[in-house]
Amino acid sequence: MSNSAPYKIPIVDLRAQYGYLSREIHEAIDDVLQSQQFILGPAVDRFERELSNYLRCNFAVGVASGSDALLLALMALEIGPGDGVIVPPFTFFSTVSAITRLGATPLFVDIGPESYLISVRAVEAFLDKHARSSGEHAVGIKPDLSIKALLPVHLFGQCCDMASILDLAKKYSLRVVEDVAQAYGARTRVSNQTKSAGTLGDLGCFSFFPSKNLGGYGDGGLVCGDDAKLIDRLRMLRVHGESEKYHHRLTGINSRLDSIQAAVLSVKQRYVEEWCNRRIQRAQTYHRLFIDSGLVGEQIREIPALVTDRSHVFNNYVIRAERRDDLKQFLANAGIQSEIYYPLPLHLQACFAKLGYKKGDFPQAELAAKQVLALPLYPELSPAQQEIVVGTIKKFFYR
Repeated sequence: MSNSAPYKIPIVDLRAQYGYLSREIHEAIDDVLQSQQFILGPAVDRFERELSNYLRCNFAVGVASGSDALLLALMALEIGPGDGVIVPPFTFFSTVSAITRLGATPLFVDIGPESYLISVRAVEAFLDKHARSSGEHAVGIKPDLSIKALLPVHLFGQCCDMASILDLAKKYSLRVVEDVAQAYGARTRVSNQTKSAGTLGDLGCFSFFPSKNLGGYGDGGLVCGDDAKLIDRLRMLRVHGESEKYHHRLTGINSRLDSIQAAVLSVKQRYVEEWCNRRIQRAQTYHRLFIDSGLVGEQIREIPALVTDRSHVFNNYVIRAERRDDLKQFLANAGIQSEIYYPLPLHLQACFAKLGYKKGDFPQAELAAKQVLALPLYPELSPAQQEIVVGTIKKFFYR
C-alpha cells in the first residue's frame, strides 16, 4: 500500500489522519525515545492491556506483523506436518503461507456467493464428506492427513458466521484461529452475546499494517486469546522459544512488537470507535449513491449490504463490476485510486501448485477475483468525494 501516488482521491489518505494526530503521536514517540526501551517494554505492555480490555479477552500479545500473528498462532497450537487446516482460497497470501511454512496442508473451501467469506455450508459439506465426528481430531482426507483446524477470514471488515463455525469446530474437535487482519473493531452475536471479532476462536490474529482500521507506522500485529497456557506458549514462541533468558523450551522465532509502534497504536486506539462508525457512515453513503445511480444489478453486479451495526467495519469498500480492469484504469485516469483484492485466488498461485488444485475447483472465489474492485474509503473521506467516485463510475458505463 502506497500513500504517495498523485491521486486526487486516494484509496486511503493517511496524511489526513496524521494531520490531527501529529501532536499526540510525536509526544508518544518522544516518550519511547526518552525511555530508550525499543523492544517490548512498558509501551508494549500498556498497549497489550489496552487491547485485551477493548476486545474483552483475557490476553493480548503484540508481535511483529499480522503474518507472524498467524504463524505464531498455528505454532502455539502445534500444527505441522500431517495436519490439515480448512481455509478459504480468497484471502491475502499470508493466511495460507502460515499453514504451509509449518509443513501443514491448506484444505481450501470456497467462499459464499453472497459474500467474500468462507461458506459455512461448503465447510459442513467438506467435513461431512471427509471427516467423522469423534472425541479426537477429525480424520482427514488421507490416512496421513488429519483435519486439525479451521481458519476463517473476516475479510474486508465483515465478520464470518462464527456461531456456525464454532458449532462445526465443536462437532469435529477442531481448533479455530481467526484471521482478523481486516476487521479490527468488528463485532458479532454468538449465544446472545456481542463479541469482538478475534475473541471467539482459540486465537485471534490482527494486523496493524498502516492501511488497517487500526494501523501503525510500519508493521505490527497481535494475537489474542483466553487460554493462559496457550498464551504462555505463544509468548515464548515470539522470543525464540525462551522461557527465561538464554533458556529455550521451544524453537520459536523473533517476532516482537516494537515499542514505537505500540506507542503510536495506543494513540490511535483512542479513536477506533469513532473511525469505525465513520467508515460505516461512508459505506451507507456509497450505498445510497450507487442505488440512485441505477448501476446496481447490471454494470455493478454487487455492492456491500447496507449495515447499521458493527458486523462490517469496512476496512475496504468492495464492489463487483463488469469490465473491472477497464473501470480501474478509467478511475485512475480521473485521479481516483482503486485496488483489486485479490486478482488470483490462492489455489491457483504457482507456489501452491503441488497441492493439486485446478481452475474451476472454487468457482465463487474465481468469480470474485475477476470482478472485485475496492474503492476509496477512510474516515476523512467526504461525501463530495464519494459523489465524484460514483459519478466517475457512471460516466465509464454510460459514456
